[in-house]
Amino acid sequence: MVGLSLAGCIETVGSVVGSADIDPVTIGVLAPDPDSNSTGQSIVEGAEIARDQLNDDDGIDGRAVELAIGDTNGSPPEARRQYQRLVLEEGADVTIGVATSEVLIHLMDDIAEQEIPHLTVGSATTAASQMVSDQYEEYKYHFRVGPINDVNLAETQIDFLDEMGPELDWGSVAILVEDYDWTERLWEVYQNQLGDTAVDVAMQKRYEPATDDFSDIYDEVERTGADAAIIAAAHTGTQAVMDWGPAERPFAFNGIHVPMQLSSYYGRVDGACRYATGYAFATPTTEITEKTLPFVDEYQRRNDGSAPVYTGYISFDAVKLFAKAVEEAGTFDSDDLVSELEDISVTGTTGTIEFHDSSHEHAHDVIYGEDNVHPLFFQWQENDDGTGVQQTIWPEEHKTADYAEPDWF
Repeated sequence: MVGLSLAGCIETVGSVVGSADIDPVTIGVLAPDPDSNSTGQSIVEGAEIARDQLNDDDGIDGRAVELAIGDTNGSPPEARRQYQRLVLEEGADVTIGVATSEVLIHLMDDIAEQEIPHLTVGSATTAASQMVSDQYEEYKYHFRVGPINDVNLAETQIDFLDEMGPELDWGSVAILVEDYDWTERLWEVYQNQLGDTAVDVAMQKRYEPATDDFSDIYDEVERTGADAAIIAAAHTGTQAVMDWGPAERPFAFNGIHVPMQLSSYYGRVDGACRYATGYAFATPTTEITEKTLPFVDEYQRRNDGSAPVYTGYISFDAVKLFAKAVEEAGTFDSDDLVSELEDISVTGTTGTIEFHDSSHEHAHDVIYGEDNVHPLFFQWQENDDGTGVQQTIWPEEHKTADYAEPDWF
């Protein structure tokens, strides 16, 4: 990866923006294992691209922009140590990042204590926005730029099934959800709302986090006669793919499957994900806004053709959003920036970014909807040269290809 600073060290830029007498703007970036983890790498690289573009255009309020990177290791205690370092030692004017629910909830009290805006990039838990709603003055410094929260994630999956299920001849589905904290609200929404969709639910299961063989689970899916398995997996998932495609299981594969979002995933699993469909904020083939594909092009230029996962898009948007808020507010004062962020409307790579207000149950979460941030579903399809490509199949306005049924059906 080009330009990635060593975790724990401040990254400087050789920019002529500003004056030596003016302190730079420091953006603290919290990312899990950015040297090896695709989620963490995308967080850092997205922020770096935004920083470079800002510095090429007079920085933020005429001040050069620097990044200070904190490697959380995906650990709540380590994330807290890194957060404190970025704020107290590196003097961060804002922090962005955090990829998991467990880490974010562990940091919420620190964010409240330091009274510095934090823009979440990765964690979906509504527990954080509920804290903002319930104790606004204490937790108002937290905003989620993305992803959409866990309730909205479930609603996106339901919207897809309701609209596309009949078109794909999916009369019934099996719901398979990894048993992690981030899926608790997802599971709850499924229980409450899937019964109102155009598909029947033949099976529902929260599987163990350590599951490394899906044979028995898939045997059960087959016995129900389900037309598709709907899988929610962030920490697990690849084995679920390997036990589906190569085994030519007689049901479709769909869901919120984070590993499958990797642009290199097709090669990593030797095409085992062919015909699988999944959720994403954007893909390298889809123009969500006029900013999406230019960002992808730049990311790929820096990373030997590899595209970002969802956190890269959101991290880029978060830095640009903060810059816009500062310029509109005319200050770095935290309370003034909170007020500015509450009213902001910015076109990002993932859609129009606006936040729920303080009275909403999901206070300061990015708004989900057709006119705001609305994720898509893609299918891994194979090119003539044997490589894989993520083709968007829903929603219609972003569609790049028709759904292809597995050839073993």
